[in-house]
Amino acid sequence: MSESHALSELATHVVLPAGIVSTGWPVVREKCAQLGTRFDPWQDGLGRAMLAKRADGTYAAGVGGVCMSLPRQVGKTFTVGNMIFGLCLASDDVKVLWTAHRTRTSGETFKTMQGFAKNPKVAPFVRQVRQVNGQEEISFTTGSRILFGARESGFGRGFDKVDVIVFDEAQILTQKPLDDMIAATNASPNALVLYMGTPPKPTDPAEVFSRIRREALSGGDGETLYVEFSAPEGARVDDEGAWAQANPSFPFRTSPTAMRRLLKNLGEESFRREGLGVWDPESLSVSAVDAGVWERARMGEGVFADRAGGVCFAARFSADGAWLGLGAASRLVDGRVLVDPVRMEPASVGTGWLVDYLLADDRLDEACGVIVEGRSGAAYLIDQLRRAGVPRSMIVAPDTQGAVDAYSMMAAGLGEGRVVHVGVGELDRQVSVASRRKIGSRGGFGWVAPEGDTCCLFDAVTLAAWGVQTIKRKPRKCRGVDGEARGRKKVIVL
Repeated sequence: MSESHALSELATHVVLPAGIVSTGWPVVREKCAQLGTRFDPWQDGLGRAMLAKRADGTYAAGVGGVCMSLPRQVGKTFTVGNMIFGLCLASDDVKVLWTAHRTRTSGETFKTMQGFAKNPKVAPFVRQVRQVNGQEEISFTTGSRILFGARESGFGRGFDKVDVIVFDEAQILTQKPLDDMIAATNASPNALVLYMGTPPKPTDPAEVFSRIRREALSGGDGETLYVEFSAPEGARVDDEGAWAQANPSFPFRTSPTAMRRLLKNLGEESFRREGLGVWDPESLSVSAVDAGVWERARMGEGVFADRAGGVCFAARFSADGAWLGLGAASRLVDGRVLVDPVRMEPASVGTGWLVDYLLADDRLDEACGVIVEGRSGAAYLIDQLRRAGVPRSMIVAPDTQGAVDAYSMMAAGLGEGRVVHVGVGELDRQVSVASRRKIGSRGGFGWVAPEGDTCCLFDAVTLAAWGVQTIKRKPRKCRGVDGEARGRKKVIVL
């Protein structure tokens, strides 16, 4: 029955953007019809929603984008691919980037689109199909172009005036390539970004995809279209009724044999995600810190004058050992904790810069401790600090419980207004992309960055905040009998 049902009747979730008054779909659909393509009712509804417009003619989802969580075998490449062809032939000089995470997926999509281009009704409008050294492109007589490439190969950087971006395999889309590519749409007067993916595996870097879904299902932002097809959460993987609920193409375009083959080859756990579209509860990644909470904790640099004395430094190596971050934290006169990013460098440049920084300008006289954490390089850095004369009593290497306490104290402190920051640039960026990772089996958590990224500077200030609240050692300048040293004083600006 799904063959004749509308999108709203079949999809598990449809969250529409606000302000829709028209849609560019009829023109595109008519162009596709001239090329011999017909859409099922649910595909027709999806096309209407994707190309919905506001009163000023801009796409209703032009800011937040179009996000689709779809199982395999639904026909998303057919639907979106034909829509893109229709757009390219209905308008002049449309530039489209179609990107998947993996080279293999990108190559398969290109071959499918080549098949579209070879259709006798389409071929007269195709100027060139190009595949040279990984530069895959279909260009049309209208001047429009579709360029294909894989994010793992760096595709997407350096383009400008891009009108449409299709992020295939969006469950493996991290913030960095997103930032690189979204900038390419800035010069387009009416750009549209599409995210297509299946529910992510626990190991997938799915923070972008998960965030869009989470925001859509929490009420939406009025700027995003979100569509999801999925079976009920507790459905059996061999239940054909669940297959029909998850897949609007079953059984008319996707046969029972195809679904059984998919189940057999994927296994039950993967089939639940990729065949039934069901999201794992653990895949719903939680942002490390809510953006609003982080912004409310922001302070101007004048806050440095309100320090009450005593600072804790923390050095943190990234999980892959590629980066080393240094952060600091100190108490303010009102009792709040101020965290401050100091510096981050590739681990390949060594640790000398960090040792030199700590030893310069009598900084260690102001310090209650230096925390060093991270499996890669921590032991070496501790040895370098000791060789440079840093007292053993000042160096702290937290155990697992100490790390758990540090992250929970940071999260609670930010939320309750007891921790403030002067985060700018890199620290702000790391907080925006970090999510929570599980530590141990008792509810502990830490921060984790997307694949290929790091949050070691965020880790460093988190550990520094914990240190300044828990380390009992007094700074050298606070040990004298001199009243000024014991009372309020301004400490160095880091």
